[in-house]
Amino acid sequence: MRSEFQAAIAQLIAEKGLPREVVMETVATALLAAYRKSFGGGENIRIEVDKNGEVRVWATKRVVAQVTSPNDEISLAEAQRLIPRAALGQTIDVDSSFIFARIPAQTAKQVILQRIREAEHEHLYEQLKDWVGEIRLGTLTRKDPVRGWLLDFDKAERVEGVMPLGEEVPTEHYRVGQRIRVYVYDVRRIQGRMLQIMVSRTHRDLVRRLFESEVPEIYEGTVEVKAIAREPGSRSKVAVVARQEGLDPIGSCVGVRGSRINNIVHELNEEKIDIIQWSADPANFVANALSPVKPLRVELRESDHTAVVTVPERQLSLAIGKDGQNARLAAKLTSWRVDVTKPVEGEVYEEQFEERREPAPTYSGGRRERGDRERSRYDRAERGEREGGPRRSHQQRGGRHNSQPLNYDDE
Repeated sequence: MRSEFQAAIAQLIAEKGLPREVVMETVATALLAAYRKSFGGGENIRIEVDKNGEVRVWATKRVVAQVTSPNDEISLAEAQRLIPRAALGQTIDVDSSFIFARIPAQTAKQVILQRIREAEHEHLYEQLKDWVGEIRLGTLTRKDPVRGWLLDFDKAERVEGVMPLGEEVPTEHYRVGQRIRVYVYDVRRIQGRMLQIMVSRTHRDLVRRLFESEVPEIYEGTVEVKAIAREPGSRSKVAVVARQEGLDPIGSCVGVRGSRINNIVHELNEEKIDIIQWSADPANFVANALSPVKPLRVELRESDHTAVVTVPERQLSLAIGKDGQNARLAAKLTSWRVDVTKPVEGEVYEEQFEERREPAPTYSGGRRERGDRERSRYDRAERGEREGGPRRSHQQRGGRHNSQPLNYDDE
């Protein structure tokens, strides 16, 4: 029986791919559970399985003058044959390997297989929990009307990938058999079922990981992604800063002729991306975040954590963006409420943000967006006015925007 048992252990190790020590410990625990299930008690029993599959059973017994409970006690004379210095009242471990033969084979088999499945599940979880926070390539297998899309992963058997309905990008179209890169945000143990790997295409850290994979400076830490604001499938704003003097963080992210940023945009199915220069000064950061607009003034109101941003009247709609998207993303990126306004009539505005970096263009499939072309046209017009055209100061007609102030919370 022992040789058959040892062969079964070797087969388990080969089939399950579990470490030998894990299998040995699991089998020992299972045998003890089978013994207790068959005979009850067994609190003083310890079972060990060595690397060769040899089973040793030990019983902890108390040395007494007269034995009344053979399972828990041993006589002084017998104890001294094992340990010459044994004395009354001591407890000693007695080799009781004969117990192994008394465990019903069917019971032992059932318990061992159950414990091996649990050990396999736990071992797999320990491997896969490191996937959290990473991008993985999976294959869409089918769509569950309640749980969302289900995925298979090449290197993870007995694992189910789940992309809930809320994690799908509205503008993306998925199909069975499609290979897709997803962000893993959780690995869950489901009782009586396979492990579930929860994935997303909408998570903002998907953008972060894509930048890390495409921009060596970010991966190495010389450029840092400080903040990300995203409306999946439509637009993202990414704030970056250089940790090395003389390094251009925006240029590093864009790459030669836009090679790096274009790869990221393509992976996100042409989602537009604004790369923003991060600043430790909140006012400068808010001004940068409203790219491609260059504000006239940013006033920070600490009482309600609001940034009141004044922009040229002709750039007001550009600052707000379609359906308020540009201002809304700026608020999410900076964690300030953003109130976009027109200049106050009669007030002169100095160029407070002349020293800051020019806003980076928006990238979408390697093309500059219309907003960036408009910004360039505004800049050319302003230069023309200064160089010889009709002179205009920053004094503007009209007050605040006619509708109520536009506040965008960091949602």
